[in-house]
Amino acid sequence: MINYLINLFFPKVCDGCRAILLQNENVFCTLCRHEMPLTQYHLDSKNEAVKKFYGKIDIQFASTFLYFNKKGMVQELIHNLKYKGHEEIGTALGNWYVEDLKEVSFEIPFDVVIPVPLHKRKFKERGYNQITTFGKAIAKGFGIPFNENLLLRKVYSKTQSKKDLLGRSENIENIFDVEFIETNHNKHFLIVDDVLTTGATIEACSRALLKIPGAKISTICIAMAH
Repeated sequence: MINYLINLFFPKVCDGCRAILLQNENVFCTLCRHEMPLTQYHLDSKNEAVKKFYGKIDIQFASTFLYFNKKGMVQELIHNLKYKGHEEIGTALGNWYVEDLKEVSFEIPFDVVIPVPLHKRKFKERGYNQITTFGKAIAKGFGIPFNENLLLRKVYSKTQSKKDLLGRSENIENIFDVEFIETNHNKHFLIVDDVLTTGATIEACSRALLKIPGAKISTICIAMAH
């Protein structure tokens, strides 16, 4: 009865279009689910995400779930996830994508999921890391650990969305570091982030993680700028 009254006066709405969700819908309405701009990159070993790292760093596997277009639905989803505390978006997208990933015909031996970290000051300002729920859903789906303490951001930086593509590539090389022990050796780390643009952030995170003996790197992002 209480839940009925809450839904009556404060109905749940779609995080994509703000339409009121029907009883069998969760986070996204059926229309938005059908209109999600899926990349299907996980089915192509030479996809555009992989090409971001050619000649820069050795990436075992790279993929993104969605295309990101300015003023599009995915931009709205990322905005709500990143700035409005709608962390259920990350969980829903992670649960959806991990099922697609598990259907790939080859097995990808990830050992640990690593989120791109926020600086302590940024975490305090925002109150959460926007990629945590997506990463945890991926980790749970694969049955592997989620480790948010191994990779560290040493330098506080302004919000990436307010920078142009050139600005996102500058001064990022040395802002990450790792604190590891012997049990972290010889692991295949899956780095997760929200939006893949130039690839500079993932590259910098990878270089930090590759300080660990025997480390291998892969990456999955929610979306890719398109």
